[in-house]
Amino acid sequence: MKNSNKYLILTLITFIVGYFFLRYAYLASNEIPFAQEMVLIVLGTIVTIVITAALLNKQSEVEIEKEQRIKLFDFKSNLYFELIDFIEKVMLKSEITSSDLIALEFLTHKISIIASADVLVVYSKFIEVVKKTSLDEKISKLESQELSEILAKLCGEIRYDLITKEGTNSNVQHIIDGNIKRISKNL
Repeated sequence: MKNSNKYLILTLITFIVGYFFLRYAYLASNEIPFAQEMVLIVLGTIVTIVITAALLNKQSEVEIEKEQRIKLFDFKSNLYFELIDFIEKVMLKSEITSSDLIALEFLTHKISIIASADVLVVYSKFIEVVKKTSLDEKISKLESQELSEILAKLCGEIRYDLITKEGTNSNVQHIIDGNIKRISKNL
């Protein structure tokens, strides 16, 4: 059970016990009004402390979750940019060596830890294209275009993995694909 729920239950118990105690103390100190006021002050202080503790605890939980999301976002974005930088270097030298495949294998392991299921599906297709391209080690113009197209699809999924938790927006994916095709035609 979360701590905030424990504090809420503790508050409820305090109210119930406090009500019965207040009722008893109020009736028992009917002739001494000062005692009645002291009972009310103590009960109010206890309730205030419990409610404040519950609110502070909930705020701490929210802050911890926020920090975890920020760290995960940073890790994901750095890893995705590392992949894109790696592919850029490979395509600029127009060849895929065995050491490039080993580096890509380790990037794949890292990506498999943090990527969403949608990213992993498209990444699998991307790996197939890379593997097919690496058979002759040279990257032809056609293979370069094919790599760019599948990388565009992968970037669309990565974008939604980083920005939202919803599925891929086909409009944005269509725009990304169109941009890559326009660039590839000029090469």
